[in-house]
Amino acid sequence: MSGENMGSVQSVRGSVIDVHFPYDLPEMQTMLVIQTDPRIIAEVAAHINEHVVRVLALTSTQGLRRGTEVLDTGSPMKIPVGTGLLGRAINIFGEPIDDKSPIEPEELRNVFQPKSPLMDQETSQNILSTGIKAIDLLSPLERGGKAGLFGGAGVGKTVLIMEMIRNMVTKHEGVSLFCGIGERCREAEELYREISESGVLEHTVMVFGQMNEAPGARFRVGQTALTIAEYFRDVQRRDVLLLIDNIFRFVQAGAEVSGLMGKVTSRLGYQPTLGSELAELQERICNTKKGAITSIQAVYVPADDFTDPAVTHTFAHLSAFIVLSRDRAGQGLYPAIDLLKSGSKMLARHIVGDRHYEVAQAVKETLAHFEELKDIISMLGMEELSVEDQQIVGRARRLERFFTQPFSVTEQFTGIEGKIVDIEDVISGCERILDGELDSIPEHKLFMIGKIPEAKEL
Repeated sequence: MSGENMGSVQSVRGSVIDVHFPYDLPEMQTMLVIQTDPRIIAEVAAHINEHVVRVLALTSTQGLRRGTEVLDTGSPMKIPVGTGLLGRAINIFGEPIDDKSPIEPEELRNVFQPKSPLMDQETSQNILSTGIKAIDLLSPLERGGKAGLFGGAGVGKTVLIMEMIRNMVTKHEGVSLFCGIGERCREAEELYREISESGVLEHTVMVFGQMNEAPGARFRVGQTALTIAEYFRDVQRRDVLLLIDNIFRFVQAGAEVSGLMGKVTSRLGYQPTLGSELAELQERICNTKKGAITSIQAVYVPADDFTDPAVTHTFAHLSAFIVLSRDRAGQGLYPAIDLLKSGSKMLARHIVGDRHYEVAQAVKETLAHFEELKDIISMLGMEELSVEDQQIVGRARRLERFFTQPFSVTEQFTGIEGKIVDIEDVISGCERILDGELDSIPEHKLFMIGKIPEAKEL
């Protein structure tokens, strides 16, 4: 029996272990259990010769020595799935990490599921509302689509994701699934507490592969989350909101694994298989006739360089992209969304309607004109502009401040109550600013408000 196939550790190099099997060689992606205390879980990554496999440890290899017995489980890694996961925080193996009771699985599923066949997939053109003004007007999200949140370190990606969870889970009737790939443990704890306090924990599953874990665990945590998401979509027939923080850490873990396996690096030190590994993960996120998986992914941009291979490969899979700007963050305009660089394929006349489309284009036109005038203003001052240009600058600055918004998740730091704004209020607010109705109102009154009437109350 394959379950009794035993081998022994031949060599150890960090997370990469060579295991000798005298008889049957385990297949690729098979899970192996190394009989130490605590046990080490590993996955077959390469066949070296007819008796030796190279495996990648998914847990710490501290204390491992040559000659240790290794058990071939005969199958890839399987995780528990089912409604018992709702309200729980788990690790890559589906084990609870929230100090609560053990999870009773409805079934065990292989984490390496094939993507849904093309004939079963469905494309719809429905908008998913977030309640965040800049996103809903200028880069609306697609139900069942993939949205990327791009930004360097410290510009507010995680805060924006936390606010989206809070806003959308309260309105969203499906299941929310948060997948933390290589992020800080502190953020995981804060997020768990936030979701718990907002009363939506019973509709949420949280899967974590944190910064301090082995690269193999960070590389596979996305597959674990997707396997759970597919179960809720295909078996429970529910819509799933999948939030990934951070997809760059998945690529980074892949680069670490590739380096450990001795592969020759590609451009900028990335793994040669970057494109196919990312596609393997992204293509599993899709709509079927049974339900939809809508994904919002934070993407760290190394050194704010948008030409980085990890960033450009991610762009190819997205239907909406929200770019965060360090310049706006420096001015204190939060959320620090770059209103001109962000966009969505859903911002089309036949999807959002004539009024929404025209207002969005007029907003972008006004902001672009202001951007062109900035050099003249910095050199010669506002006085040298024509009356018409001064009017455009005033309206653009009011629009910039109107697109700031107080968040519920930052209420404890700012003391300002969080606001969820309906798209109709955003469109009418922008129309009033563009028509000059608010030219007489000071700019600062539009800062950190929800709807336009709040400015007149200040």
